[in-house]
Amino acid sequence: MRVAVITEDARKYYLIVKTLKAYGIGFYSLRPGEKIPFDVEVALVDEASWGKVDFPAKIIVEDESFIDELLAFLEGRERFKQVFIAIDPGERPGVSVVADNRVLEVYRMKDPRDVSIVLELLEKYPEARIKIGHGAKRQRTLTLKALGRELGYDFRVILVNEARTTPKVGNTEAPGVQDIVASINIGLRGGREIAIRDLLEVREPTKREIEDIKRRSRELSGNITISTKLAREVAIGNMTLEEAIEKQRRKK
Repeated sequence: MRVAVITEDARKYYLIVKTLKAYGIGFYSLRPGEKIPFDVEVALVDEASWGKVDFPAKIIVEDESFIDELLAFLEGRERFKQVFIAIDPGERPGVSVVADNRVLEVYRMKDPRDVSIVLELLEKYPEARIKIGHGAKRQRTLTLKALGRELGYDFRVILVNEARTTPKVGNTEAPGVQDIVASINIGLRGGREIAIRDLLEVREPTKREIEDIKRRSRELSGNITISTKLAREVAIGNMTLEEAIEKQRRKK
């Protein structure tokens, strides 16, 4: 099954070809008026070429969002009405793509600030909206800051109450499975839409929170207690606990 790319617009051609290659979709490059091979299922054309292409199945290309309509055609399905990229915050956040209550893809982020997979999914599903669980506040803050830097702090996400989204899993891979299943459950729930900047209001951590972070630094490192200043940076989401421990280690 192949696609015909029919355009005389160099910029549109580059956009189409780059996207098709990223999805592993075979294609023919043609000019308006050229014979379309027998195995072509659909033609991708720009607005200027639309009237010059005589073919029963055509998709007009305005921007990279054409891929959603093309995939819908090739898979013989209707376009999804709602697509959500759901994030379960944590040390290694779970990520899922839920479309019309159907799970399409699942991932785990490398760390709270590595939002590259979320950005790739936004390119793949241009109409998708981001849902994020309300728990794991410190890690959630790191993720939201990373998204804000890439998408703008006025970008709106859906904050979801993630209570009882994490199941019990009885095997050695439980943490990874739990993170992914929790993200799926977040994707299936409703929530409150809010701008990223409004979720990043930083309050001063309590003395108890600071001491708890310092205690966890000893548990995680074995013998290093981070300073109160570093514990505060962890508490307000400016760095991870691991980064604070490493910084304290270098000071020593």
